[in-house]
Amino acid sequence: MKGNFDITQLQKDSSLTKRWFIYIAGIYILTLGISLAIRAGIGISPQSSLTRTMTLIFPQLSQGTYSFLLELIMLLLAYLVLPKDFKFKYFAGLIPALALSIFLDLNLLLTGFIQLDAYAAKVVLLIIADAALAYGLFLMIQVNLVLIPVDLFVNQVVKRTNFKWGNVKTAFDCTLLLTSVLVGLSFLGEVPFIREGTIINAILVGQYIKLYSYIARKNMERKAGLVTQAVKN
Repeated sequence: MKGNFDITQLQKDSSLTKRWFIYIAGIYILTLGISLAIRAGIGISPQSSLTRTMTLIFPQLSQGTYSFLLELIMLLLAYLVLPKDFKFKYFAGLIPALALSIFLDLNLLLTGFIQLDAYAAKVVLLIIADAALAYGLFLMIQVNLVLIPVDLFVNQVVKRTNFKWGNVKTAFDCTLLLTSVLVGLSFLGEVPFIREGTIINAILVGQYIKLYSYIARKNMERKAGLVTQAVKN
């Protein structure tokens, strides 16, 4: 049972409405984690670095707006990578992408009051932020509904190259990070938002997801054991 367990199967018996509710909740928790990481002020995730940098260069647009524009670009790139494989249903990924953008701006507004001076407090906040970010991702993976364009692009590259998904995702995140560095240096003369917290984020998020997956698996195994025991009795 352990070998065949897949977290995307956890909600296979749930209604579509429930799965969408969990998915949207995951997006909200994810954006809350991103917002808290920004407020920690010691570095944010590679995927958020470019859109956050853009808010300094052209502050007329919000980070949520830049996030949605990035998703549109990724949808176009996903088509260009494998045009014959591109399906109309992939446009559905813009729905959660729009929700993510709206929730991100909302949570940045709600967390605007957070201003920390002590470095230790900033580290603690980042650890909490990464836990929230990872849990949001975990919920989105768990219900296995639609891919937002960023992840769709990664999937299309995997199909085209046959490289491992994790390696492609890492390369993609590094490309975003490098782009953020180049854009920051070109327009601002500095590299904002990329600090030690960026490395902490890259390490913790994956470990948190592993932890949540382990807990979910154990919970499923416990429930299965209780059902088996009840049948025997």
